[in-house]
Amino acid sequence: MSSSPVKVSLTERAAPVRVLVSRLADNLERVIRGKREALELVLCAVAAGGHVLLEDVPGTGKTTLAKALALSIGGSFKRVQFTPDLLPTDIVGASIFNPQEGTFRFREGPLFANVLIADEINRASPRTQSALLEALSEGQVTVDGQSHVLAPPFLCIATQNPVEFHGTYPLPEASLDRFAVQLSLGYLPEDEERTLLMTRSGPPPLEGMKPVCTVSEVTELQRQVQEVKLEESVADYLLRIVQATRGHPSIRLGVSTRGALVYGRMARARALMQGRDYVLPEDLKALGVPVLAHRLVLDTRARYAGADKRALTKELVGSVPVPR
Repeated sequence: MSSSPVKVSLTERAAPVRVLVSRLADNLERVIRGKREALELVLCAVAAGGHVLLEDVPGTGKTTLAKALALSIGGSFKRVQFTPDLLPTDIVGASIFNPQEGTFRFREGPLFANVLIADEINRASPRTQSALLEALSEGQVTVDGQSHVLAPPFLCIATQNPVEFHGTYPLPEASLDRFAVQLSLGYLPEDEERTLLMTRSGPPPLEGMKPVCTVSEVTELQRQVQEVKLEESVADYLLRIVQATRGHPSIRLGVSTRGALVYGRMARARALMQGRDYVLPEDLKALGVPVLAHRLVLDTRARYAGADKRALTKELVGSVPVPR
């Protein structure tokens, strides 16, 4: 007599998830020290199937973090250095004519990788930036009327320098809205920087870095995130936060419906990483600034008055009553 298979709850499956995330964070911390909170936020975006925009001054480890993550998950990765003369076909690919067969064959661009590192994305022209939009939101590209699906998981980590504006094209709202989170690493704590100066004399830190998980484990993690519950009162709390961004006098354009969906997905991912199969208001509060701030468009008066979107978002999230 055969016994029926034992059904494992999502809560029980969350324990291996915490181990996996901790393993990834530890591996990343080998090269990016003193930034555990930022690393866990990046991994939260990975779990949610989102993309990451790293905005920081040069030399703070943006590209190193992106390459370390690609190496850690053991997937294929490509790096594209964005420049003003870069064309959409240089990223997406193009149809190449084969004279012997008399047919066109699609040659994949660097976009076809598990991890795409878009270095200094704001140096490319708007035309080239827009070539990423379909891939970032739908996981596919369309060339000559033919759709080509990107192999999951697909993650884009874009970097940009917020200080130097010569020869750059600021990302429009439509592009910014495709990124799950925007964050900055900042300078190292003084003790970490001192240790780095004293010990970093050998080969580059990425040399010899090994994968600590597989692509299939990342895909399974993203699938489990979809099963995390978002209770009605918590969903209402999320919507009240979103509505607050749309009605504030200093904000010309608030969070979109796409942004609200990403917010919910990121909260589900954080809950699972915390070992829960349900979202709490604290998940939404913790993620408010990195997920929502870059989606806001300030009105002219607030912008010229020097209003800070991150500070404004934090104030808005704190002003919405938490459900009991």
